[in-house]
Amino acid sequence: MHDPDRYRPTERFGDRVDDYRRYRPGYPGALTRWLIAEAVLDAGDAVADIGAGTGLLTRDLLAAGLHARAVEPNAPMRAAAEADLGHYPGFSSVDGTAEATTLADASVKLVTAAQAYHWFQPEAARAESIRILVPGGHAALIWNVRRIDSRFAEAYETLLMARCPDYAAGQPHQASVADIARYFGPATTRHVDFDYQQHFDFEGLKGRLLSSSYTPKPGDPAREPLCDALRTLFDQYQQDGQVAFGYDTRAWIAQLKV
Repeated sequence: MHDPDRYRPTERFGDRVDDYRRYRPGYPGALTRWLIAEAVLDAGDAVADIGAGTGLLTRDLLAAGLHARAVEPNAPMRAAAEADLGHYPGFSSVDGTAEATTLADASVKLVTAAQAYHWFQPEAARAESIRILVPGGHAALIWNVRRIDSRFAEAYETLLMARCPDYAAGQPHQASVADIARYFGPATTRHVDFDYQQHFDFEGLKGRLLSSSYTPKPGDPAREPLCDALRTLFDQYQQDGQVAFGYDTRAWIAQLKV
């Protein structure tokens, strides 16, 4: 997992909120249907979306008729979710972490963590999830994993490795199978993969790049050369003014047990 003193997981996306909410991938509709079926949820049931960020998964849970409690420690990210999702009657948000959500005991039927668990402290997050889940409740861990399956994708990966030191150093992007097992404990997990894609013009591609916390911040002298190199890459690989990002949306779910 990560080193919290180095990566500051509750703070690091605060200066990238607009790019994050506009250009980060959402999730395929099939994922929400799978979660509802696996967790045996009905309309109006309560879900805690932990590390909800700007609400990319929270939105899908709300649209499916669930009551979603977005737990997010980063104030700018939480404010963006509140602005975008506050019109849903089933939405609420709290300033909390995976290890201390502030939610009541046995108050939700499903806990989700989408693109977030690799920032958690596994044992403490597991204990907190068990506390807020109703008996027999489920937890799900979800990631969009970018595929490197085309010449453009290979060139983009090379760009990140060459110009983003945090990325090249191995900043967490997804938990290992062993770390996932630490969270679920003795429970039997079910796993599924879905295909997902994003298509970008250059401005979208630039926003997608700069939404990542391992890229240089505004004012960093490395930022402009990175964007110039991205422009060259885009011009080389674009087709009809677009490039495609392919993802494997990977999800695990289980009933958490003490």
